[in-house]
Amino acid sequence: MSQPPEPETGPQPPSEPSVRGLTPEAEALYRALLLGGRAPGVGAVDGADPAGGSARLLGELERLGLLARDADGALRVRPPRLALERWAAERELEAVRARQSADDLSRLYTVHTGAGAQFAEVLEGEEAVVGTFEAMQAEAREQIRGFERGSYLRPEEVGPNPAQLPSMERGVAYHVVYDAAFLQTEVGLHSLQEAVRAGENARAFPGVPMKLVIADSSRALISVPPRSGHGVMALLVHPSMLLDAIIELFEAFWRLAVPVGAVPGRAGVPVGSEPSPDTQRLLALLSAGSTDEAIARDLGVSQRTVHRRVSRLQELLGARTRFQLGVQAARRGWL
Repeated sequence: MSQPPEPETGPQPPSEPSVRGLTPEAEALYRALLLGGRAPGVGAVDGADPAGGSARLLGELERLGLLARDADGALRVRPPRLALERWAAERELEAVRARQSADDLSRLYTVHTGAGAQFAEVLEGEEAVVGTFEAMQAEAREQIRGFERGSYLRPEEVGPNPAQLPSMERGVAYHVVYDAAFLQTEVGLHSLQEAVRAGENARAFPGVPMKLVIADSSRALISVPPRSGHGVMALLVHPSMLLDAIIELFEAFWRLAVPVGAVPGRAGVPVGSEPSPDTQRLLALLSAGSTDEAIARDLGVSQRTVHRRVSRLQELLGARTRFQLGVQAARRGWL
């Protein structure tokens, strides 16, 4: 740290003020007066009436309470702490008032425009919605949670979205609950397969209520198709009681949903062992919410055969319902 200037040479004004509330020139003058020297163009503090720019600087110091006139009208140096702390307190009060004004004006703006609120804002159009969706994934540090019902904008799109893989490579965990009806479609099933192969944790549940993504626990995006059937709209939810409720809703569905994985192929498991490839495929289709008719068509068997195989698996795993069958199979690592 550099030493203070010697009194006889006078101070050198700093490039920026080290004491907030003072201009660099006024602070340099005050430092010089404290050191007992002469300020540029000014006599001693008790001296004659200064003129020009120095008079302006002395007026600034007097206004801030760093200088005061005694009974004889002479300027005297005053302690800086009390004066500058008072100045800082006034600025803090101004900041509080500014924030209050911002809140009040935001409420008026919301009433006037009908769009947005303190805890949520409405996004309209593909650019705004997709841009926010991708930004949330790019900025996530720990996890992405969501409900998946298929893309409103690109219904035929298969696999993880473009921002997902880079996020997963950074260590962001993905937990997604798929709507069972979506997994009954070819696009949905293939999307599940690709996402799980990439490392996504996926579960399935019938009747997922919305298309949702939650980034860490800081923001949530709820996407909805517009009534006209074109484009997309979304609600971006910021930290609030609403966001807390959305997170709790996701966690409730996650606990109820059945773990699913990529539908396996027909190789890699010895004949006669369980789970066989056919058993794994049957369980994956059941967990995805496929109907018996769809399962029979996929496996190339009759619906009666599907019923028989399901009953045998329920007996084998001690499950009374198909939902319990999925849970027991997942616990055993069969899915």
